[in-house]
Amino acid sequence: MLDQIQREITNDPYYRNNFDNDGQKFVAWYLRRVLLRDDAQTRDDITDGPNDKEIDAVIVDDAELRIVVIQGKFITTGTVDGGPLQEVLTAWMRLQKLDTLQRDCNERLKKKIEAIRTALDENYRVEFELLTTGNLTSAAQSDLKGFTEQMSEFDDFSASLHLIDTEMLTARLAEAENVDLPSLDHIVTLDPTMLVHTRFPNAATVIAMLPLVECLKFPGITDGRLFAKNVRQSLGSNNKVNRALKQTIHGERVHDFMFYHNGITAICDELSLSTDKSKLSLKGVSVVNGCQSLSTIYTCSERVRAPEAKDAHILFRFYEIKELAFADRISINTNSQSAVKQRDLRSNDRIMVGLKKAYEIRYPTGLFITKRGEVAPADKASELVMDATSFAKCVMAWHAQRPNISYNETKLFDEYYKTLFRTGYAPENIAALNGWIQAIDRAWTTLGINNELKAGKSYVRYHILFAVSALLSAVNKQPQLVVAPSATTKALEASSDLLSMAATCVENAMQNALMQAQTANKVFSPQNWLKSNSSWQGETLVAGTQAGMLAGFPTGPGLVKRMEAPANAFRPRWSAE
Repeated sequence: MLDQIQREITNDPYYRNNFDNDGQKFVAWYLRRVLLRDDAQTRDDITDGPNDKEIDAVIVDDAELRIVVIQGKFITTGTVDGGPLQEVLTAWMRLQKLDTLQRDCNERLKKKIEAIRTALDENYRVEFELLTTGNLTSAAQSDLKGFTEQMSEFDDFSASLHLIDTEMLTARLAEAENVDLPSLDHIVTLDPTMLVHTRFPNAATVIAMLPLVECLKFPGITDGRLFAKNVRQSLGSNNKVNRALKQTIHGERVHDFMFYHNGITAICDELSLSTDKSKLSLKGVSVVNGCQSLSTIYTCSERVRAPEAKDAHILFRFYEIKELAFADRISINTNSQSAVKQRDLRSNDRIMVGLKKAYEIRYPTGLFITKRGEVAPADKASELVMDATSFAKCVMAWHAQRPNISYNETKLFDEYYKTLFRTGYAPENIAALNGWIQAIDRAWTTLGINNELKAGKSYVRYHILFAVSALLSAVNKQPQLVVAPSATTKALEASSDLLSMAATCVENAMQNALMQAQTANKVFSPQNWLKSNSSWQGETLVAGTQAGMLAGFPTGPGLVKRMEAPANAFRPRWSAE
């Protein structure tokens, strides 16, 4: 792994041109190759340098509602002592006093702190990652365990701590590249009186009660390989459910653990039960439901081995599955109880079903996706495939005129659901919104926006969509109204000029906000600005100015003609306050 990292860093000019030292290049490699951050996001994530306060990179992940703080240690020989772990602990303590930290840190981190502050107000979870190419000494491993418990059990600012060493890096990189890792084989010790062995047409099954201590023997827990087919990896011990599990294990009624837990599901390529039913041999085993539980049990290993826990058991379901698609369905369905989001609860809602039906009748080769994980069949036209989440974000930006809320999927499908999803909404409008957001994606690399905006693509694309609607309203002398997307097909057919103007609206509005912040001697966070009302207000002002000047440009009259829409296509915006 070390050789591969060094080779890729050396051969790729991106690292040489953007980062000053091997430590920064190593963290950047991890961000790009493992976490799949794009070039602009990676540059924006890196905070390493003078006065970085032991924080080498920060990701505020709105999709997963989490803050990831990374400390990297790139070493080519030797072991890693407790020093880097102490730096992580120091960073954790400093993040508890954001005002003090922001006064003393470098400019890159100052911007991130503003985003962190907002994310913490919205109850994002905090995850620390110690990223290293070395191996921890025994003393450092002991520190890791102690610091992990200290950080997760501190109620005022709980956080999880994950070691990303060479073994974990290998597993995560393989997952990012969709490369199959070497299969895991394991032999489980069973109590013959506490199992059921049954064969079904498409699966052999063993359902057994295992002592908690038997869970500690499974391979691949620490590096995540055991959970490679799980739809979600460990959320850390500060996750609400995991903290409750931990409290049960450490409580006086640990022997009742089985009664409080739904059990663990594991699939394998092959299983074999010994004649006396005391041994179960598993080949290619993977836990598809129970990642959080096994990870938490592993962090409580000393308690699990204690005499008080000798009678504590957990239900295991072992399935021998030959068909890959069937294995995937098991993984998805057995995780539904801990992964349900507001979108899932709305997928069968009457209005949602009605929108889907109307759209697919109007566009037989189109598809309105209402369920997460649904994949469009090959016979569907990609330009007519619209996802419910993307639709909600587009409607919030266009009809509600609030692109600063588009990022928040939870709110879109909760408090704003009835605002955004309306009976009788025209399928032609859905198709037009889909056309605009796809046009923005196609033009993304050519749009004239700075690197900080490019790093926030998940936000900015909806601000550009909003700016398109604002420009159309301004050109048609209807600045207080919103045009129906279906009335913009002529503009969409020749979208390049209009998208360039829309990108300029966002760029100029942000630059104006930056200058105002600097004049007031305040720290400016692009990510926070994109979430604020001042963003769309600034973009509206720039759109009005551009629309007023358009007729004087050489190509202006032609563009104005394509942007014209009938007066009856304009309606008041949909309220989202």
